[in-house]
Amino acid sequence: MDKFMKAAIEEAEKGLKEGGIPIGSALVHQARIIGRGHNRRVQTGSVVLHGEMDALENAGRQPATIYRECTLYTTLSPCPMCTGAILLYGIPKVVVGENKTFMGEEELLRSRGVTVEVLQNLTCIDLMSSFIKASPEL
Repeated sequence: MDKFMKAAIEEAEKGLKEGGIPIGSALVHQARIIGRGHNRRVQTGSVVLHGEMDALENAGRQPATIYRECTLYTTLSPCPMCTGAILLYGIPKVVVGENKTFMGEEELLRSRGVTVEVLQNLTCIDLMSSFIKASPEL
């Protein structure tokens, strides 16, 4: 497995251990992780801290040229909010762990020129499937 998706999965597992939703993300620039994060909505009562948003926040403010050279790895297909951030910052490529448990705005990303690669990674699918079964209210 790709080391960057592995980092995103580690973040998802961290979120689950904290009592949150197991979604993780890593922002990669020139083969180096510059930001990683996980969904922290439950833990912090946040309305915006999805995995992708947390990774972007943890990367700190970057010049536009950096974002335009990044790949965002995420364990789950990006929701409309995270898709908006990807488009806003001009991130050209997104690698999605899985979209079987949730289909986000992949078509919007593609229609705006973003390369979207979906892995259907079994660990990602299992993490979300098990979580949905155990905590359907979330």
